[in-house]
Amino acid sequence: MEVSNRDIRNLQLKLVEMISFIDEICRENKIMYYIFGGTALGAVRHKGFIPWDDDLDIVMTQENFEKFKKVLVEKANNKYFLQEWYIAGSNYMEYAKLRMNNTTFIEKQFMQRKDLHQGIFVDIFIIHKCPENEKIQKKLYNKAHFAMGIGLSERGWKPKTIIQKIAFVIYKIIPKKLVVNHILKELYSYDNMENNYKYHLFMDKAKFERAIFDREQIEFPSENEFEGLMLYGFKDMNYFLTQIYGDYMTLPSEEQRKKDIHAEIWDVDKDYTEYIK
Repeated sequence: MEVSNRDIRNLQLKLVEMISFIDEICRENKIMYYIFGGTALGAVRHKGFIPWDDDLDIVMTQENFEKFKKVLVEKANNKYFLQEWYIAGSNYMEYAKLRMNNTTFIEKQFMQRKDLHQGIFVDIFIIHKCPENEKIQKKLYNKAHFAMGIGLSERGWKPKTIIQKIAFVIYKIIPKKLVVNHILKELYSYDNMENNYKYHLFMDKAKFERAIFDREQIEFPSENEFEGLMLYGFKDMNYFLTQIYGDYMTLPSEEQRKKDIHAEIWDVDKDYTEYIK
């Protein structure tokens, strides 16, 4: 399969266009977001993309995400499509993708998904509040990972450990949607807390201690240079990146860099439907 515009910089420039659009409408409408993961790392270490990175990540609280969805309806102008995972046929993964129409970004696990929008995207993850009580936090973490495992099993992900294999057997016999809806309801139940809380991103692969954040990190955002833009991030980016990556200034091996690439096929000029026949 011949792929045009394979140069990763072309892809990154499209993502810059997308995050510029997101940042603009968020600032206009007092919607807060935070650059996350490799995007945050790239901002601090490279003042832009990690050179080999092919995606862009942000997080929002549920409240801000709901505001964002409403504004997007008015501002997208047929250029963008908001893909929540229930739209894609799965109710088990709590994050969204803002896709750019008339482009291509096909990941290996979705090579045959004709029903799925597969344009270039920005990942939008949801962060929630939780009590400061560590026992409650760990209970929520374990439940969230159980729900996330159901979603991964639906996407064809293969278990790697004994515990994961046992969980996959359980997934086959339980009422999946009922269980996941119960877990999500509990995760959302703390979002109205006004005191004695932290924030978490438990619906992700990160270990417990890397997935929970002091409230001041969210409630007092910083401005960070990224590809000539100024984007919102956590209050103390050194704190955040050290918590996630440890020694984040050390470059990974060539092997790890290859593993970090998500796309099997991308094209900044052609619609994904031209590649999935």
